[in-house]
Amino acid sequence: MPVDTPTPVANRPDTRSQRLAHRVLVGVTTFSAVSAVGGGVGLVITDGLGMPRSFLIGGPFLSFVWPGMLLLVVIGGTQVLSLVLLLRRSPSRLLASVVAGFGMLIWITVEVGLIHEFSWPQMIYLGAGVLQLAAVYGELGILPHRQSSPA
Repeated sequence: MPVDTPTPVANRPDTRSQRLAHRVLVGVTTFSAVSAVGGGVGLVITDGLGMPRSFLIGGPFLSFVWPGMLLLVVIGGTQVLSLVLLLRRSPSRLLASVVAGFGMLIWITVEVGLIHEFSWPQMIYLGAGVLQLAAVYGELGILPHRQSSPA
């Protein structure tokens, strides 16, 4: 009589490191989604969250309203979509996470280029984008593994 092997559950990470990467990905995506949506709303409502208008000199914007809308809709939207797909374990969750992660990296790079300033929050969001992409690699199971040395 043949032995039945368990069928893997579709769209679920199957190794311990992949499950950890999935949890990290959900965490960093939650952080990024809440930050982008909150930051976008804050920029629109307060027209800058107290940032000096001098940050806008030489750039394409006359106020912080349009950057706030872009942050809310584009960055916040991709992060929220990615989070929903991650929580539903959708087959497209990792693609959405890559788009959201690269979106965060592009957003911070353009922001620093436009305002000619770099601060610790930007470092955190840049790190969040990198971590989001690394966690996708981890969930895919293609991060390099540390080889244990013989004793």
